[in-house]
Amino acid sequence: QVQLVESGGGLVQAGVSLRLSCAATGSIFSINAMGWYRRAPGKERELVTCITRSGSTNYADLVKGRFTISRDNAKNTVYLQMNSVKPEDTAVYYCNADLIPAESMWLRAYWGQGTQVTVFS
Repeated sequence: QVQLVESGGGLVQAGVSLRLSCAATGSIFSINAMGWYRRAPGKERELVTCITRSGSTNYADLVKGRFTISRDNAKNTVYLQMNSVKPEDTAVYYCNADLIPAESMWLRAYWGQGTQVTVFS
């Protein structure tokens, strides 16, 4: 079974850096776009950043210049480097991948279970 396994969340002080990781495990034919979403308290889920297989990226305005997304295709892993974090970044962060499982050959979206990032001032 294909799963997305996240790591790297935690409780950190404002201004520091944090790196989230998300690895896709299982039998996978290919992975297309990967990305990070977040849901802050009292707010709707929002797209933080995404990246194509070839490396093209897109960022939400609120994180542009502070966060960087990258991926290692050999490891089926996507990363989110979070610099200069703010209390407003406090949220549950979810990894997403559009991929084709080897057994089905049908493209579908997979989601991680979420990892909590809490930023205090």
